Amino acid sequence: MEDDEEKMESLRGKEGKEKKARTFDFMAMFQEARQTAIERTKDNIDTIPPDIEALSVSKEQKSRKESSSSSGSDSSDDSDSDSSSSDEKSKSKKGISNKKTTASDSDEGDIGPPLPPGMLVPDKTKKSDREDDDAIGPPLPPGMSGAERDSDEDDSENEEEESLVSKIPSSHEIVLNHGVKPVSALALDPSGARLVTGGVDYELKFWDFAGMDTSLQSFRSIRPCECHPIKQLQYSSTGDTILVVSGNNKAKVLDRDGFEKMECAKGDPYLLDMANTKGHSAMLNSGCWHPKTREEFMTCSNDCTVRLWDVNMEGKKHKQCLKPRTQLGRKTVPTTCAYSKDGRWVATACQDGSIQIWDHNKSFVNVSMVNRNCHTNGSDTSCLCFSYCGRILASRGGDDTLKTWDIRNFKKPLNVVNGLDNFFSFTDCVFSPDDQMIVTGLSVKKNSGKGKLLFYERNTLTKLSELEISDTSVVRCLWHPKLNQMVAGCADGQVRLFYDPQKSQRGAMLSVVKSERKSRQIKVMTTQQIITPYALPMFREGRPTSTRKAEERVRKDPVKSRRPDLPITGPGEGGRVAQRGATLSQYVVQNLVLKKPDKYENDPREAILRHAKEAEENPFWVEPAYKKNQPVRIFQEVEEEQKSDDDDEPLWKKTKLG
Repeated sequence: MEDDEEKMESLRGKEGKEKKARTFDFMAMFQEARQTAIERTKDNIDTIPPDIEALSVSKEQKSRKESSSSSGSDSSDDSDSDSSSSDEKSKSKKGISNKKTTASDSDEGDIGPPLPPGMLVPDKTKKSDREDDDAIGPPLPPGMSGAERDSDEDDSENEEEESLVSKIPSSHEIVLNHGVKPVSALALDPSGARLVTGGVDYELKFWDFAGMDTSLQSFRSIRPCECHPIKQLQYSSTGDTILVVSGNNKAKVLDRDGFEKMECAKGDPYLLDMANTKGHSAMLNSGCWHPKTREEFMTCSNDCTVRLWDVNMEGKKHKQCLKPRTQLGRKTVPTTCAYSKDGRWVATACQDGSIQIWDHNKSFVNVSMVNRNCHTNGSDTSCLCFSYCGRILASRGGDDTLKTWDIRNFKKPLNVVNGLDNFFSFTDCVFSPDDQMIVTGLSVKKNSGKGKLLFYERNTLTKLSELEISDTSVVRCLWHPKLNQMVAGCADGQVRLFYDPQKSQRGAMLSVVKSERKSRQIKVMTTQQIITPYALPMFREGRPTSTRKAEERVRKDPVKSRRPDLPITGPGEGGRVAQRGATLSQYVVQNLVLKKPDKYENDPREAILRHAKEAEENPFWVEPAYKKNQPVRIFQEVEEEQKSDDDDEPLWKKTKLG
C-alpha cells in the first residue's frame, strides 16, 4: 500500500510539473524558419556569410539548451547542462567578437554591415592614377587613365543629346489633305481623339482618328465665319467646346460637333474709348482658352484691345478689357496673346515690338511686366508660348527670330536664334511634352528650299535636329503631350502627322491599321425599261368607280365646263372694265376711236390762250391777288431783234472786247 501511495505522489508531481506554463523563444523560432528557408533555396544560394553561420550555430545551441531544461531532468543534470551551454555561449561570443575585430581591422573603420560574398572591395592604397592625372571627381577604376575618363564624359554628353533627339516621334508619317491654301489653324482635343484644321480657304474640317480608315477623310467640313480666314482654333480644357478666331471682329464658340453655341458681340467703332464697347470693333488676330477655367477665353484685335470673355454671359459683353500702350502712352495693336500654364499670367505681343504681361490675380489697369525691345518695331510677333514649368516664355517674332525669356528677370532674353524666316503672322513655336525642347516652323519661298520643323534645346537654344516636311513653308505645329505625336500644317494645304509606334499611343495609330472601306457600287441600266407586273392593263381588275368626284372637278374648271363670264361687281376684273362691259383692249380702242382730235395739240400757246377770255370775264385765281397793288398789268414789249452778220460766225472768230 505504501508503495502505491508513493507511486501516486510521484505521478501527481509529474503532472504538476507538466502543467507549468511554457515559455517561447521567438528568436529560436525565427532561426528555425530561416534555416528551413535556406535549405529550400540552397540551390540558388551558393555561400552563406561566416558571421551568419556562427550566429545560427549559437542560436541552435541555445534552442537545444532550452529544450533540455524544459524536460523533467534532475537538478544536477540541469546544472551540468547550464555550465556546458554557458561555456559554449562564451566560446561562440568570443568567436563572433574575434571576427568583428578582424573585420574592423581589415576595413579600417568602415561603417555598415559586411559586404555580400563575391563583391570586390576597392583598394584605397592605389591612388597613383588619380594623383598623376590631377582629376576632379570620383576615383577612377583600376587600369583607367584620365584621358579615357574624359572621353567617357564626352560620350555621356553625346548620349544625353542623343536621348533628347531620340524622344522625337518622327519614324512614321501620315498626310491629311485639308485643301489647296495654307493651313492657318490646328487644334487637338485634350484626349487626342479629334483633330480640327482651319485654313485661309475659310473651311473648318473635323478629323476623328477612331472613325477614320486608311483613306484619311474628314467626317465634317463647315464654314463657321462665312468668307473670313480662320486664324486660331483651340479646344477648351474639358474638350467639349472649340474657340474659333477668324478675320472678322466676332469670335465664335462651337461645340464638339461643330454647331455654334455662342458668338461674341460686335463693338461700336465710333466710340473713342474701346473699354466702353461691348466687343471688338476691328479684325481679330488671335485667341486662346484659360487653362484652368473652362468658361473663360481671351481674344486680341486690331482695335488695340485684349478682351476676356465668359461663356456664361453668352457673348453679350466682354468680362475685362486690357489696353496695351506704347512707351509714349499711345495705342498699339496686339498681334498674339497667351495664358501661362497655371493661368496666372496674361501675355500679349504688340506691333511696337513689346511684350506686356498682366497678373490675372490683380486688376488689369497696369501691366505687371513689360519689355519694350523684345522684337523689331513694326513687325508682327506670331506666337507666344509658356513652358510647362511656367517660368520660360518663348516668342516667335516677325523679325525672323526665336527668343526665350525668364519671367523672373524679364529685362533681357535668355537666348536668341536669328535667321528663321517667318512669312506668316501665325507661325507657331511650342514646347515638347518633357519641357526640354522648343519646336518651330521655318518658312521658305516658292521653289527655293524645303519647309522644316526645327528642334532646339530649351536652356541654350542649341539646334538639336531638323525635320524636312514639304516643299512649302511650315506654318503651324503641335506636339500633343498625351499622344506624343506631332502635327504640322503647311502652306500647300496639307497637314502632316508624325508618330512613333514605340513612343506614341492612339491618335493616328488607330486609323492607319484600318483597311479602307469598299464603297457599294449601284448599277443603273438606263436602256432597260422596268415595269411592275401589276401595273399592266392585263393584270388590272375592273373596279366600279364613281364619277361624281370627276364631274365636280370638271364643273369647277371654267374651260372644260365652258362657263360664261360672270357679271363684274367691282371696277374691273379678269381683264374687263365694268364701265363698258367689255375687255380692256376693247375699252382702249373705243376711247381712241371716239376721241375728237384736238386742234391745239401742236400749239401749246394757243391751247393756253383759249382760256384768256373766260379768265378776264370770271377772274378767280390770279386777278384778285393783284387787284389792289397792281391793277394795271405791265408786260414787256416785243422787240424785233436785228440779226447781224456776226451771228453766223463761230465764237472763236468773234472780236473780243478789250
